[in-house]
Amino acid sequence: MAESAVGVNWGTISLHRLKPSTVVDLLKDNKISKVKIFDTDPVVLRALIGSGIQVMVGVPNEMLASLSSSAAASDSWVRQNVTAYMGKGGVDIRYIAVGNEPFLTSYSGQFQSYVVPALLNLQQSLARVNLASYIKLVVPCNADAYESSLPSQGAFRPELMQIMTQIVSFLNSNGSPFVVNIYPFLSLYGNSDFPQDYAFFDGTTHAVTDGANVYTNAFDGNLDTLVAALTKLGYGQMPIVIGEVGWPTDGAIGANLTAARAFNQGLINRVLGNKGTPLRPGVPPADIYLFSLLDEGAKSILPGNFERHWGIFSFDGQAKYPLNLGLGNRLLKNARDVQYFPSRWCVANPSRDLSNVENHMQLACGMADCTTLNYGGSCNGIGAKGNISYAFNSYYQLQNQNVRSCNFNGLGMVTFLDPSVGECRFLVGVSETSSSSHPYSRLIFTVDTTNANCSTVDLSAFVASQHSKGQKPIQISYNSKYDTAQQEKENKKVEV
Repeated sequence: MAESAVGVNWGTISLHRLKPSTVVDLLKDNKISKVKIFDTDPVVLRALIGSGIQVMVGVPNEMLASLSSSAAASDSWVRQNVTAYMGKGGVDIRYIAVGNEPFLTSYSGQFQSYVVPALLNLQQSLARVNLASYIKLVVPCNADAYESSLPSQGAFRPELMQIMTQIVSFLNSNGSPFVVNIYPFLSLYGNSDFPQDYAFFDGTTHAVTDGANVYTNAFDGNLDTLVAALTKLGYGQMPIVIGEVGWPTDGAIGANLTAARAFNQGLINRVLGNKGTPLRPGVPPADIYLFSLLDEGAKSILPGNFERHWGIFSFDGQAKYPLNLGLGNRLLKNARDVQYFPSRWCVANPSRDLSNVENHMQLACGMADCTTLNYGGSCNGIGAKGNISYAFNSYYQLQNQNVRSCNFNGLGMVTFLDPSVGECRFLVGVSETSSSSHPYSRLIFTVDTTNANCSTVDLSAFVASQHSKGQKPIQISYNSKYDTAQQEKENKKVEV
């Protein structure tokens, strides 16, 4: 049996996007040899050429319909997005993820009928270019695809039984693993009765007893629920890959550096220690892909403000906390040669009346990322004036420190003194962004404060409409006796 490996998800829905070549160097410096991306971004794939890193590329859900209905479309997709980058010294593409969690209950079956035909067409397309045995097709599923009150009783949702039988048979025939995304954090976030210690790996006072098996953490319980579901279909020995797993560091109660380090290190130690689970003792997942490599400040926050803070590195490639990936380095290594803008920030002008600042705050936070200001965030306690300064600076950095973007009708001013407070970091943007950086990053907006009907610019909604890459679902993962469907939580508004 091959040893388990730790890889990462590399998402790119960012406000401040590092050059892909810088990110590839970051991966190599940290000896990360497996990476999962959510599309086939040419800039990213070109950066991976000759890196030796094994890559899982993705077919977005929105493309499943065309790939399922046309062999020609499938051939074209493989030609443009796979064979164009492979060959000697090229990109080492090992997996193609066909859709991303296409069976989420929140999708109401929107993509369900396209998955199997797309798989079959893509398999034939790979065969026609002699890559069918080298590149494996997989279908990353959210853990809401199966359900049970106890792991041993796990089964796929009734409406998915037929299609899952087809998919699992296909995977087995072609030597592909079952890929699942597991998020104990979402279980904790979505259910106030969920025992906090059950989300981690240090033991619990709320163990789940399932016959002779005892579960002391949600990850094992979730994984064995899938094992039981696969067993019911006759594929109990199918290899399992964890496509996404991680813990956010900001934006919600329980999302912090200490918890993220405890979860990720505990997970890595458990998987690389080959402990397995009660239903698969000594057999850990084939691979795990941490979610995620970098923070993504432009992601939709519909699931929660934490959604922009999953990275083990901050947006600029700086390690957030000590983490041993088990790959040879005891600690994470930071990105090298990151080119920052000058050390200057935009803050509230202390000599001006700030009573009419609300519209400016709405604009700044609608365009930039202010999620750390919200309830549970690392900047939640910096006060009204601090909130204003944080919002102004976030917008100012997004606009590449354009002096006009710190005007706010005279309410803002540029300072050379770092206004960061404790754990609340006022960022300085990176000047290393590529041509595919955020589409609004160079637009300057001003607000007429006499217009009482000025509305928030919802940049995150715009971005979400353009991408279906790596977005956490509203559904949580594992329905244990402590676990219920995740409900959207209303975040407390920032007081200014």
